[in-house]
Amino acid sequence: MSDKIRHAIREGKLKIGDAELNCAVLDDETRVLTQKTFLLAIGRSRPAGGEAQKAAIEKLPVFLAAPNISPLVSDELRRSSSPVLFRPLRGGGRQTVEGGKGGRGYAVGFDARILTEVCKLYVEARDKGRLLKPQVRVAEKCDRLLRAIAGIGIIALIDEATGYQYERDRQALRKILIEAYVNPELLPWTQRFPHEYFKELFRLKNWTYNPSLRGPRYVGKLTNELIYQKLPPGILDELRKRNPPNQTGQRKHRHHQFLTEDVGNPHLEKQLVAVTTLMRAAPNWTVFERMFRRAFPSRQGELALIENEPVT
Repeated sequence: MSDKIRHAIREGKLKIGDAELNCAVLDDETRVLTQKTFLLAIGRSRPAGGEAQKAAIEKLPVFLAAPNISPLVSDELRRSSSPVLFRPLRGGGRQTVEGGKGGRGYAVGFDARILTEVCKLYVEARDKGRLLKPQVRVAEKCDRLLRAIAGIGIIALIDEATGYQYERDRQALRKILIEAYVNPELLPWTQRFPHEYFKELFRLKNWTYNPSLRGPRYVGKLTNELIYQKLPPGILDELRKRNPPNQTGQRKHRHHQFLTEDVGNPHLEKQLVAVTTLMRAAPNWTVFERMFRRAFPSRQGELALIENEPVT
């Protein structure tokens, strides 16, 4: 088992044929089936003495440790069949994953992907006439499980049972957007923000505008909220990750140098044009802010514009 104790972020009950398995998605996105229901699903409960001894020696799960089974175990299955120790969810709803390890709040499971491999192994051993009489019942259960799973991935089944497919889809969309908007390499600096944008911003905030000076640090915060936060969700966070501040709080590059030329920067430029147009039409900051909120409603989790931030 791994030294690091992972924890469940989703749990559910997975119905496959006449078997019901407790399942979970862990914080590293490993999908697991709990040891107890895994064993019950394939018709096992407790190991025989010889199997238990062999399992201890070879560090195999008991259902793979029998002398007539272990020679059929592939190296890949041998590596991936180690039990997974994790913390089940606590509170916030019905708990579906059984605890274990002396009641200390742990559960033991197996990587869900080995279920089909174990089932295939037993069916193969049966067809080759290698099974003992008690093992034939296991092979029959495995055969039924394989037929029930046929054409449907075990990962997809667990994601549906736990509700994780919605989180997975959000993560997949975020990854697609980041790949479309954020360039893997730094682009050379070019003038992306027109002077008119800063001139109008300074006018509305009653600041003295000097094109040769950086202006108050608050300008950067406002620019994030007016421009970069209106790119798709997650893009600004990714830009901050790629372009972290130094010890003095300054960033070495401009965020737009990390945007793609075909998607990211064109969207940035459209946002700049729209915001600058609103600025020109507004007589003061209060009116502009009202117009901006109407044109670009805040998304959940975004910061509201700060009206009376002191100039630094």
